[in-house]
Amino acid sequence: MDKVKVGVLGVGRGGSMIEYAKMASNAELVAICDKWEEGLESRQKSNEGLEIQYFTDYDEFLEKGGMDLVILANYANEHAPFAIKALNAGYHVYSEVLPCQTMKEAVELVEAVERSGKVYSFGENYCYFDCNLEMKARFRKGEIGTFEYAEGEYIHNGEYAWPSLTYGDPDHWRNTVHAFFYCTHSLGPIVHITGLRPTKVTGFEMPVTDMNYRCGFKSGIAGVEMVTFENGGICKSIHGALSMMSVAYMIYGSKGRYETARVASKQGNWGKIYAHYVQNEGDNPHEKLIEETLCPSYFGNDFTIGHGGADYRILWNTMEKIKGNPDADIIDVYEALDMYLPGMFAYRSVLNGGISMDIPNLRNKEERDQWRNDTTCTDPKVAGDMLVPSYSKGNPEIDPAVYDKMKKEWIAALEKEKEKAMKKDI
Repeated sequence: MDKVKVGVLGVGRGGSMIEYAKMASNAELVAICDKWEEGLESRQKSNEGLEIQYFTDYDEFLEKGGMDLVILANYANEHAPFAIKALNAGYHVYSEVLPCQTMKEAVELVEAVERSGKVYSFGENYCYFDCNLEMKARFRKGEIGTFEYAEGEYIHNGEYAWPSLTYGDPDHWRNTVHAFFYCTHSLGPIVHITGLRPTKVTGFEMPVTDMNYRCGFKSGIAGVEMVTFENGGICKSIHGALSMMSVAYMIYGSKGRYETARVASKQGNWGKIYAHYVQNEGDNPHEKLIEETLCPSYFGNDFTIGHGGADYRILWNTMEKIKGNPDADIIDVYEALDMYLPGMFAYRSVLNGGISMDIPNLRNKEERDQWRNDTTCTDPKVAGDMLVPSYSKGNPEIDPAVYDKMKKEWIAALEKEKEKAMKKDI
């Protein structure tokens, strides 16, 4: 197989994947699906002249799309059922974050991957920043010794974009999930760098603030997980909508420390790490600045898309894995759950008074049965009688006018984009 035939579900977040499949040497875009007809038509117009099929129905997309790989860029709380259906139909799957929203879905997803024998690749692109790739390569060589402590931080104040992210829909997943749901940007890179499995977690939920009432989301403003890894090392993971953008990672080993710049959304700094080592003489640490480091050559370097090139690198590896490259660096279904389940169980920790919770290891078949029917989540369409609130103290009452305002702003932005497009065509 020279090129992997790709079908993409979702024209919004899927735009990055669509562009990759159009330009990459190891991929070919053959199908696009989205229930949003206007967005699909716009994408079709931009792809004029290319032999691509378009679908508004997912089942028809699977039946007639002609792809090898299904890329899921639909809503973050709906990936598991779509992934399971694609795996059962015989397709490889690349899933955007997150892998699932319930333990029932987690068990079913693992078993669908195992049953199908197909590649499942999880799209946690923050693992593929230059800085995190460099830390992984150096850590795996034993440069700073045994893992002892880490911090992962993903703070993203999305208020400015909330209308375009949620469309004024009070039931949009971004408005209804709990504060710990979107934990893989902060915790995922630590898991991928160290290769260690999280085993226990304690959660700390930050309160509802004025931003909730301005935007309409019902969770606490941020969440913190204190995670214990299988070797006894600890990680503090923080993520949420605090006031200032920040992405940062730090790892302590028995022989030294790595840390990234506190980038404050400056993506150019994601190619640098600071490495501190313990010297033999007197144990005085010294600092070494690693200048921007290119990824290993097998990641490719012919064009850049999304998140400082991280989207490119993870997609390149996914295609290579499907083609049979044993060195392709992907995040499989088990590692995906290692990145996600600490957030799920951190919220259960909060709901149970802040106690430490064991994190299931779904590699072990004997552990799966106790979770097979657990639908605990904040989504009433999925949870049934296991529904939990978005905020542990009870969902805040949001004025319906907030959602009306968000919807109007979203529609106004769409109209503005249409006007710009029309002027460009004239």
